[in-house]
Amino acid sequence: MPARLRMALRVVVLIGLATPITPLAQSSGQPRESSNAVTFTKDIAPILQRSCQQCHHPDGVAPMSLVTYEDARPWARAMKTRTALRTSRGAMPPWFIEKNIGIQRFKNDPSLSDGEIAKIAKWADAGAPRGNPADMPPARHFDTTDRWTIGEPDLVLRSPEVTVPAAGPDKWGSLGLVPTGVTEDRYVAALEVREVNDIPKGGSVKTVGGRYGFHHMTYSSVVQGDRPGGDADGGTSWPVHEVGRNADIFPPEAGRLLAANSALSLSAYHLHSNGRETKAHLEFAFKFFPAGYKPLYRNSGLRLGNGIDIDVKPNQANQEQHAYATLQEHTKIITFEPHMHAPGVRMCMEAIWGYSIQTLNCVGYDHNWVKQYVYEDDAAPLLPKGTIVHLIGFLDTTPANRNPADPRNWAGGGRRSIANMFINLGYSVALTEEQFQAEMAKRRQNMKSRNDYDLGCPLCWAPPVKPAQPTTTSGNQ
Repeated sequence: MPARLRMALRVVVLIGLATPITPLAQSSGQPRESSNAVTFTKDIAPILQRSCQQCHHPDGVAPMSLVTYEDARPWARAMKTRTALRTSRGAMPPWFIEKNIGIQRFKNDPSLSDGEIAKIAKWADAGAPRGNPADMPPARHFDTTDRWTIGEPDLVLRSPEVTVPAAGPDKWGSLGLVPTGVTEDRYVAALEVREVNDIPKGGSVKTVGGRYGFHHMTYSSVVQGDRPGGDADGGTSWPVHEVGRNADIFPPEAGRLLAANSALSLSAYHLHSNGRETKAHLEFAFKFFPAGYKPLYRNSGLRLGNGIDIDVKPNQANQEQHAYATLQEHTKIITFEPHMHAPGVRMCMEAIWGYSIQTLNCVGYDHNWVKQYVYEDDAAPLLPKGTIVHLIGFLDTTPANRNPADPRNWAGGGRRSIANMFINLGYSVALTEEQFQAEMAKRRQNMKSRNDYDLGCPLCWAPPVKPAQPTTTSGNQ
């Protein structure tokens, strides 16, 4: 054999020895797993059950189901891409609280940890292996009945029915008054709103809104008759109903008033076509506190944002909107609910107390997923009167933000998605001096030393205020 040929064969053998041997596929079509392999049954299914399947099941609002391996396997690469977005437009699950700044404790937080995001990426990159069927957790049960998530309500009210055409422009308007029939003042512990329509259940839809005719409803309750409807005399503003919004559970100390002889004022609906002519109405379920209940805290009058004087320039990134409000009373912020329109990409809320500026939260914003963030009770911002609350909105009208219909157009304030809003729809409660001091005392009990810091409570380590001593008068005055 010529020397040149012997040398060539030797190189081929050496290359072969240095190349890893690819394992043969198992009979099921799945690659063999190493002991540290990430698999659907062991690693991915539990993540999906906790954080995704509430929407991604056959009767859910999401366009696809992620319940079984067969459901999820075709979407493995998309799952990797979407979860890696974290707080940007299109991120899944749609929870946009930035985790490197501000308060991090919220109720019903479905967000993924860095480790869980890495597992999804590793699973997708490995070809999305199924894993051992014995590792699969029990299937999650989805209640597709008409039961309310708040439990059996004490009162259910129904709106007039609307007909939404299969195709057409969005529509805004009022559905008038719906008498409550309540004969005495009652305080509401929980409220849930749902749409009832003639869209068949089951099967896939092309959009999140494909199972609905109502985009949202802004409403309040007003007292009928001679009494006007302001907050001070029986009128109550209720959280806005939006597609996919969960029920509202009000704090035990701050029930909402549904006054005697009141009616729901369904003042501002937004209807959208979904590709199928749809007959729909809304149902409002109220669960009351026991008769005789009185709230410990009053609803705060804090209103923060700018819905009118808005100047959004075309084809420009990093635009900012600012709004300020000075607290006239001690305030506990219960929820943060950023609301902008298509150009919005981020919102931050700051508390300014003297020289201290605390960033309470920054939240990515995607107009396809308007979210309410409910603080844990002992993490909610606890702000003294005189605090300046600063709201900052960030907007992007370049093609990098795919939400605006046409980034070439200037836009101002308005209700349509091609117009803009910049407001915080969250709610808060007002505290007396005694209530404020008591709340701070509870916070201090949770802090082990002065090295601990309660973000959102700038006076938590201030010396407690001693109760004022009663003055006495002498008998000869």
